[in-house]
Amino acid sequence: MADTREVAVGRTVTVTVPASSANLGPGFDTLGLAIGLYDEVEVEATDAGLDVTVSGEGEDEVPLDERHLVVRAVRAGLREAGVTVRGLKITCRNVIPHSRGLGSSAAAAVAGVVAASALAGDPTPERPAGALDDATVIQLAASFEGHPDNAAASVLGGGVVSWTNIPVDGRSAPEYRAVGVPVHEGVRATAIIPDFHASTEVVRRVLPSDVSHLDARFNVSRAALLPVALSRQPALLWEATRDRLHQPYRAEVLPVSSEWVNRLRNLDYPAFLSGAGPTVMVLSTEPVDPALLDEARGRGLRVLETAAGDRVRVTVTSS
Repeated sequence: MADTREVAVGRTVTVTVPASSANLGPGFDTLGLAIGLYDEVEVEATDAGLDVTVSGEGEDEVPLDERHLVVRAVRAGLREAGVTVRGLKITCRNVIPHSRGLGSSAAAAVAGVVAASALAGDPTPERPAGALDDATVIQLAASFEGHPDNAAASVLGGGVVSWTNIPVDGRSAPEYRAVGVPVHEGVRATAIIPDFHASTEVVRRVLPSDVSHLDARFNVSRAALLPVALSRQPALLWEATRDRLHQPYRAEVLPVSSEWVNRLRNLDYPAFLSGAGPTVMVLSTEPVDPALLDEARGRGLRVLETAAGDRVRVTVTSS
């Protein structure tokens, strides 16, 4: 932007951003759900330089310089909002497991963009993120991953239906859009999290370039049903989370996850692979049998019992 202003030194914002689960079974790169597990990012405008601190998940794995995703997202948000800073101090307190299919990268991108938005302008009821509206935050955050399902869920909270518009000129950037889906108050989320990372790129490689018309039709019907099940008729969640487009192909590279999805579904739990995995997610109104969860823990899997997450929140802690 041509006209910019400088953020006052000392202005500090704190962002609380939820994890997310994408696909929800049939909604490949389209459906998402915020999960009640939250990272916290504090960003302060300083007099000079860049200081990045990370604690919790990923603290010994992520770069602490301009390559850090939160830093890059803050920079993108500042440019969009038309403001500059002399320096930045960024403190990340991470709870969301990395590379487990729980939207840690999307959460980092959302946190950075929202922090920049709040540095540029105080949050209001009309613009909870500050200077930028939700649609702009989703656009900027989703651009880091190339699909909006996780980012939109972290921005809006609850469930989302998202889509991507590819400009016909072949040169303009894709447009990322989403709408929120309310979640029935009785729906709970149970995540079974294996103790290994899954690369989204690697797991995508096993997907076929073509699928049958029959499988496509099957998934369209279940993806259309899922918002209804999630918001009004949770008894339909088992049927609505069925998938033929991606999970069967990923079984060969995620055998532990596939085993638990199949086992849970055979016991009538609406289980599916969360994003690209390896986390297995269950959405239901009834708790998963404690004996099953104890067995999972005994086999080295982490179990998280929670609910749908709230939208990203930001507070200005110092002006």
